[in-house]
Amino acid sequence: MIFVNSSCRSHARIIQLLLLLTALLPGCKTSRKNQEFAYVSTPQAFLRDRVAPVYTKTGIVKSGDRVQVLDHDRRFVKIRTENGTEGWLEQRYLVTQTDYDAFQKFAQDHQSDPVQAPGIARNDTNIHLHPARDAEHLYQLTQGSKVAILKRATTEKSLPGTPGAVAASETKKEIPIEDWWLIRDQQAHVGWVLARLIDVDAPLDIAQYAEGQRLVAFFVLNEVTDGDKKVPQYLAVLTEPKGGMPFDYNQIRVFTWNVRKHRYETAYRERNLDGVLPVTVGKENFDKEGTLPIFMLHVKDDNGNVSDRKYKLNTPIVRRVLAPGEQPSKPAGKRKKR
Repeated sequence: MIFVNSSCRSHARIIQLLLLLTALLPGCKTSRKNQEFAYVSTPQAFLRDRVAPVYTKTGIVKSGDRVQVLDHDRRFVKIRTENGTEGWLEQRYLVTQTDYDAFQKFAQDHQSDPVQAPGIARNDTNIHLHPARDAEHLYQLTQGSKVAILKRATTEKSLPGTPGAVAASETKKEIPIEDWWLIRDQQAHVGWVLARLIDVDAPLDIAQYAEGQRLVAFFVLNEVTDGDKKVPQYLAVLTEPKGGMPFDYNQIRVFTWNVRKHRYETAYRERNLDGVLPVTVGKENFDKEGTLPIFMLHVKDDNGNVSDRKYKLNTPIVRRVLAPGEQPSKPAGKRKKR
């Protein structure tokens, strides 16, 4: 007969426990790795305890919340929030981790884009990853939200009953072209919004001189002293009052302040441009003239090539600044409307 003391039995149990833990650890790592996460893409939604016409609310989620996906049932997903609340939510209120990462990268890529104008949301509207109505969206602007306008894009409008933009030849109808703005909101979210849902927030001093044109962008070039106040002088960038044009803008105006008559006057105006955003402004030293405001336009020629045009403001005179060897461009002819 062999006798085993209690000490040996304890050691044997410890060894067995360690072997069991060793066997389980790889499975735990695999389980964590295979976890599915998603992000809430609606301003607010209730979680429900079951997928049924009658249900109990178990919690609330908000835009941008990270949740763990536990189960799927038709158009619903069972999720767990970061505070442990579980419930069912409609699939359309979620975006994948891949889409979320794409939004973060998109914001990072455009964090230094020059602002073309401030804007205000006319209605509640989604912020899309691409300039298309059916593109993924994660964040939403509420009516009255303030944004920074960065760029413009155009796409064919999706027709009812068709997946995305469809060629006119397939539908035998002329498909309208929609304008989109690339915007950055006050939370630094970046994405595309229908241009007609954003109003350019321009001061009345220059907006009143639009003369039926649509103001695309505006910039303060400098300030002049009139009595005891400082008055800004502006560059205004305008286009035709409809969407789908083949250019971002086709006209610029510089407004300077007449200190003798105490009013704005048009110091410079240029039409028939095939302008491409962004417009940039700054300052530059011009020797005897001193440091002056400058602005840079990007303009396409008849072959679609984009060139830069620099201008300087020596109030009230605006002049082109030619690069070494550059020849003054010929006045553009009247462009065909799209």
